[in-house]
Amino acid sequence: MKIKNLLTGLLFLLVSFCMAQEEYPILNRIVTDSAGIFNASELQILSEKLTDFEQETSNQIAVLTIKKLHQETIENYAYKTFGANELGQKGKDNGLLILVSQLDREVRIEVGYGLEPYITDAIASRIIRQIIIPQFKKEQYYEGIDLATEQIINILRNPEAAKEFKEEAQNEGSSIFVKIFVTLFLSVFLSVGAYVIFRSYRSLIASFRGILIGKVSLLYFPFALFAALYPMLFGLVFFFMPLIGIVAIDFEFYPDQLTFLADDLMWLYGLLGILLVLIPVLIAMYSIYTHGDSYKLSWVKSDKRFINKNLSTGFHSAGSSTHSSSGSSYGSGFSSSSSSSFSGGGGSSGGGGSSGSW
Repeated sequence: MKIKNLLTGLLFLLVSFCMAQEEYPILNRIVTDSAGIFNASELQILSEKLTDFEQETSNQIAVLTIKKLHQETIENYAYKTFGANELGQKGKDNGLLILVSQLDREVRIEVGYGLEPYITDAIASRIIRQIIIPQFKKEQYYEGIDLATEQIINILRNPEAAKEFKEEAQNEGSSIFVKIFVTLFLSVFLSVGAYVIFRSYRSLIASFRGILIGKVSLLYFPFALFAALYPMLFGLVFFFMPLIGIVAIDFEFYPDQLTFLADDLMWLYGLLGILLVLIPVLIAMYSIYTHGDSYKLSWVKSDKRFINKNLSTGFHSAGSSTHSSSGSSYGSGFSSSSSSSFSGGGGSSGGGGSSGSW
């Protein structure tokens, strides 16, 4: 009996919780700032702009900010809130809701049926990514919403602007595809360059190890260095040229932005000394220590067996491969001058729009 009562109680709590989740705010203002991210002046300016636009065109753009979603997707919350308030005019379905969840760091543009030909999913996504999110990352919430609503109003007022914005969105999609293709293509050369550099660097370390244990003579050592460094130059070209291209394409960062580094090349000489001498010598000394070899020098005689085994890759790595081992109140936060006569006109949404996070 006790278990039955306990299960009944839990079921009641679950049903109550689900019913509570289905309650969505009824908006009585065109801008409802429940999260308190706007000050009184910003709230008034934004409300007046959207109210004037509604009176001019009958298109209804509403803004709702909340603190947190509470285990619900922003898409579902926006859709349900849109439906609960019937944003837009009946028969026109010309409503639009911008929903911001501050603590979840998510934003959604929910578009009514009648506005979907103008504010398409691609356009809504572009507005979020390029206008809202950059401002929100700087915690400039008003600026993000103000610029976004300005862009939406411009598109709805001017069909040509919508066409241009749509073409830009389509071009952006094509541009992303081209970037991905070029990046993958350049990555092939980058991988080849990285492989050649690795093989050459291993040969360089072996050269220093060989001279320190008497396997490479002082007479032969310059040739061993050349054999290691020559293919490395080709590897560096194959590595850095594609890398510069990838950075320029994907991050719009170009080499001319680093011209200040050419004013003093001492840093470059120091870097080359560390990479080509200090680090290889330290690795060679560590290898000598782990193998238990003794230090000695050879003036003329070299160990051909050691050279063939450890240095031959330096001659061939550039040209051939080798084998390898394997809820709060929704009316709070407003100035007394805000309009309180806002209500939906019977519009509906089919779930069109876009979401984003910052």
